[in-house]
Amino acid sequence: MVFISHRSADMWVARQIAREIEACGATPFLDEAHIDVGADFEEDILNFLERAHELVVLITPWALDRPYVWAEIGAAWCRRIPIVGLLLGLTPTELQTRPGAPVFLKRRNLLPLNEIDTYLEQLAARKRQ
Repeated sequence: MVFISHRSADMWVARQIAREIEACGATPFLDEAHIDVGADFEEDILNFLERAHELVVLITPWALDRPYVWAEIGAAWCRRIPIVGLLLGLTPTELQTRPGAPVFLKRRNLLPLNEIDTYLEQLAARKRQ
């Protein structure tokens, strides 16, 4: 399962990412599709993060202010699962020089959204193994 972390303002883009992940043969987790209205949101997020094989985080300038995005990145890091940051509206340098940015988000983990095909090709190859 690939957990997709994003801010609600980026939902349309997150849906497109989920669709592409599914086309690779992987199962995407997207909160709007998998958490029922009225459910214990935080508990459900933790449960899905515990089962995820990797985390894809859509990093936009406005997502940087969302505590859940940082918490989800931290949870994935603690589980030692792969973290792939897809950058939209930011460069790797802008993210890494931002005060408070996690030091474990290295350049090799960050891709401009326009280069998502690199990640998707690797994901599809992993699913074929």
